[in-house]
Amino acid sequence: MGFFDLRSTASRFRFFAVLEALSWIGLLTGMAFKYIPAEGNEIGVKIFGPVHGGIFVLFVITALLAARELNWSWKTTVLALASSIPPLFTVIFEVWAVRTGQLGELSTGAAKGSPAAAPTAS
Repeated sequence: MGFFDLRSTASRFRFFAVLEALSWIGLLTGMAFKYIPAEGNEIGVKIFGPVHGGIFVLFVITALLAARELNWSWKTTVLALASSIPPLFTVIFEVWAVRTGQLGELSTGAAKGSPAAAPTAS
């Protein structure tokens, strides 16, 4: 399954998590050009501000849909939503979700060869 294969909820969540982080990078770069030079240029913020805002909304919607379809606990759902606030934390949350098995088929596909994926006796 490729990165742009958006047929499953988990892959859509991964796509918007990475896209949200990239839009943060664009917005932070635009803010640097606006505030760091003496005579700043606002074009970066004017472009990436609305882009980031739209992607943020899509990420939140996708996170809520993933929480419902993947049966996340309320703690995991809150972590997913909170990850959209600090820059780049959506990618950190996505990596954690894959490693802990929260992203369904993405987790099982990534964990096939890992010792952590071995079933444990309860």
